[in-house]
Formats: sequence, C-alpha cells, structure tokens
Amino acid sequence: MDRRVFLKTGVTAGAALALTKYDNLFAGFQASPDLVAVKGGEPDVMLDKALDVFGGMKSFVKKGAKVVIKPNIGWDVDPERAGNTNPKLVGRIIEQCFNAGAKEVYVFDHTCDDWKRCYSSSGIERIVKDKKGIIVPGNTENYYQKVSIKQGKRLKEAAVHELILNSDVFINVPVLKNHSSSKLSISMKNLMGAVWDRGYWHKNDLHQCMADFTTYCKPALNIVDAYNVMMKNGPRGVSTADVAQMKSLLISKDIVAIDAASAKLFGLEPSSVNHIKYASEMNLGQMDLSKLNIKRIIL
Repeated sequence: MDRRVFLKTGVTAGAALALTKYDNLFAGFQASPDLVAVKGGEPDVMLDKALDVFGGMKSFVKKGAKVVIKPNIGWDVDPERAGNTNPKLVGRIIEQCFNAGAKEVYVFDHTCDDWKRCYSSSGIERIVKDKKGIIVPGNTENYYQKVSIKQGKRLKEAAVHELILNSDVFINVPVLKNHSSSKLSISMKNLMGAVWDRGYWHKNDLHQCMADFTTYCKPALNIVDAYNVMMKNGPRGVSTADVAQMKSLLISKDIVAIDAASAKLFGLEPSSVNHIKYASEMNLGQMDLSKLNIKRIIL
C-alpha cells in the first residue's frame, strides 16, 4: 500500500503508516479452503499434505476428544480391489488424531458381507490395532439408537450406531467407487454404514434418503480415498480389472462439495448424481465447484 495515495486524499501520514502496518500484518493471509485435493502420492503422505493446509488435525480434534472414524469396510475383498477404504489411509488418520491429543479413536462399519471377514480381509482391523485404535462391530441392532430426522423428506427416522451419537469428533472416510444403485459411492453413501435399517432406504427413494440423513449426520471432516478407484461393477467389484489407480485424496468439511468434486474426478457431472443434486437443493452444501475455494496440491 502506497502512503502517498492517502496523503493526496487527505489521510494523515500517521494513519497511512498504520494502514501499511495493518496490510503487512495480514500479508499472505488466506482463508481456509473449502476443499483440498491432493494428487500423486501415497495415501498417508497425501493426508498429511492436505491436513497441513487446514492447520493440521488439531484444527478438528481437540485434546481429550473421543474420535470415531467411519471408513468403508463393507466388503470381504482385499485392498487391491478398492471395495473398501485404503487401510494405509485409515492408519494415518488414527495417528494424526492421537498426535492432535485424542483420548480414544474408534473405527467401525455396518458391513454388507460377514463383518469379521470384512474387517480382516480389508486390512483395516490389523492397522487399527497396530495404531492403538479400537475397532468395534456394527453387526447387531443393539449397537444402534433411534433418532428423528426432522428435516427429512422421505427418511423421518433412523437407528444410528451409538459410537457416532456419543463421539466428540466424527470423521467420514469413504472410498470413491462406482455403485449399481446410487451411481457413485462417496461420502453421503458411506453414511449408510452408520445406520441399522438400510433396506428402507433402498425401497423409499435411495437418493432422497441419503440427502435426508445428511441433514442429521454431519461429520466434522470428510476424507475421500481416491487412491485406487473402482470404475465399474461396484460396490463390490469383480476383480482388479475394475480398478483405476488415481492416487488422489480429497478433504472437506462440506459433504456436498466433496462428493461433487469426487464425482468430477470420477468423470461425472455432480448434477447427474441425484443424491448430490438433492442435497444441494436442500442447502446442505455447495455443489457448484466454481464457487468453492479449492486448494490443489500435486506431489
């Protein structure tokens, strides 16, 4: 800022100097981005780089917090099939939470295949235990408590896993993939693993129910694993031939924005995925990527 401009318009030299100091104080300051997208690294490295932009995991997890991480662990397939969240990413999230001061870190999913086999073959159970997290089942109804979805259009209530209801911080960690029923499985779809009765959703406008549940369940952070992406035959996949390696990761507090960006990464317009469109129309987040402050990092 040039002080001579202020002198010509009647502003005193002292005031101009004060304004110059003010500008210098905030030089380089940038608002926290709406979304961070990282490409070209391993899952743990990309996570670290993305979190650094937000000021680290401590921006989301406070000392003594009880953290719940919800990856996709729905399928009895190995990590190379990309049916579940990359275990290396889950492990690093746990480390980051403990480094930020978390007291306890829990991990769970309401799986589609047998939960014991899913937890084992996905590699997630092993890495959770290695990182001193606590892995919890979601296989019986007594883990779930009924809640009211007051803003829901089709979904008016749901039984939600008690871990989420009793957590200080809920982190949603889906894997980006094709899905035969919902077109894509990303952040909003991953929340279906937090409820007991998913059958109702499939019978009563799946996409609207997904948007409805988002009015109630709002993760503190969404982290999309797009390292290996199942491009077809989702959600379980048939073989590694279904998978493309994208080596990407996205992070956002806005669940609509991150699903919209993930859809674009997959090669689809966000508006073509009904639950993203419905959630946008319900003002649950920003679907228009041109209106977002996006930080892109290439490693």
